Amino acid sequence: MTDEDIGNADLLEQQASRESSARTYPRHLPFAIREAKGVELTDMDGNTYYDCLAGAGTLALGHNHPVVNEAMETALENDRPIHTLDITTPAKERFVDSLMASLPDDFSETAKVQFCSPAGTDAVEAALKLVKTATGNDDVLAFRGAYHGMTNGALSMMGDTHAKDELSTLMPGVHHLPYPYRYRSPFGDAGDDDGARAARYVERFLDDPGRGFSDPAGLFVELVQGEGGAVPAPDEWTREIRRITRERDIPMVVDEIQSGLGRTGETYAFEHADITPDAVTLSKAVGGGLPLAVVVYDESLDVWEPGAHAGTFRGNQLAMAAGEATIDYVLEHDLDDHAERMGARLRDSLDDLAARYDAVGDVRGRGLMLGVEFVDGDAEPDDAGARPADEDLADRVRTECFERGLVIELGGRGGSTARFLPPLVVDESEVDEIASIFAEAVAAAVNAEGDE
Repeated sequence: MTDEDIGNADLLEQQASRESSARTYPRHLPFAIREAKGVELTDMDGNTYYDCLAGAGTLALGHNHPVVNEAMETALENDRPIHTLDITTPAKERFVDSLMASLPDDFSETAKVQFCSPAGTDAVEAALKLVKTATGNDDVLAFRGAYHGMTNGALSMMGDTHAKDELSTLMPGVHHLPYPYRYRSPFGDAGDDDGARAARYVERFLDDPGRGFSDPAGLFVELVQGEGGAVPAPDEWTREIRRITRERDIPMVVDEIQSGLGRTGETYAFEHADITPDAVTLSKAVGGGLPLAVVVYDESLDVWEPGAHAGTFRGNQLAMAAGEATIDYVLEHDLDDHAERMGARLRDSLDDLAARYDAVGDVRGRGLMLGVEFVDGDAEPDDAGARPADEDLADRVRTECFERGLVIELGGRGGSTARFLPPLVVDESEVDEIASIFAEAVAAAVNAEGDE
């Protein structure tokens, strides 16, 4: 039997019988993928889809981009090593060259790189160990709504409690701070200065001798919360957090695992606020679609001993070749600027939906990292002007999108936010098609809700 003889139902049935109950995407995206090119997927039944999930933002250049494929093919054809632990190779040094070239000079000139095991969550674990070792402190600061991964330390810093409910122990000493969220103010009112108030809260909290814990080892932050619902941090708030942490010698670790390499309209999200962090965690796009994770950090933190952080697959040479090709292509073709333009084009259409439907509570994000939050349009707004989240409507929208050939995912509070993470190479016509399908899906889902 060839692949052409196998349908979606065949593979989905096999998967359900053999994979763990923790599997997620197949439960609401019920297809099996046969082919992928650029922004499009083709399933086993021959249906095509626009991919606005793109490996949760991993595929910056889309599926099977020629420069990425060529880089991997060249490595394989020339018998290059595939796995080297942390022994260096020409491919590794070229990757580091490209990585450093992608970063602002103020950061890269004094930066060191730690290669980690393949997933972004391991970069977060490494960064936790790094700042704890460098400072001698144990407690860490994180933010409400945060997502940093699913391993112990990263999960401990997650804002969403759902993934923690069944676990009796996690890393102690994590303190969650209010994150500025324009639509759902952490302060419960409709003030216009959430960013300023959130920054003042952090400063007063840290300066309070009764705060309840010793000096923190570091502060971890996403400057666009991804799984948290595409919530962007105001630039002035980011600058204030940088000032506050610098004045108190608290390492500031920016999680760019999903936002990095052009997605938000700058090469890195922290560049919007023109700050220099102490450390940055990277994965997803920097591996060109293959597993790769690194921490880039200021040399002043580089005090740990040999072997303090390791990992068998930190020497993935194919990922480094693919990553080098991807980084170079993003920089040479100004894909950050392209993402800004395409994101603005898509957002215009999403804003039109917000004007037409009370059930669209908020449209937000940066570049091609956008979110649409669905709410109960018949409910009275709270004191902050926000209506209750409507995760059921969001789920219907996702289903309607899928049935029309558009793959999106949900995030945010209660999974009520439709999220857009298309490849950065998406063009104007594709953006317009994506926007059109989404508008049809929203109309269908809202009308279905009204008929109930």
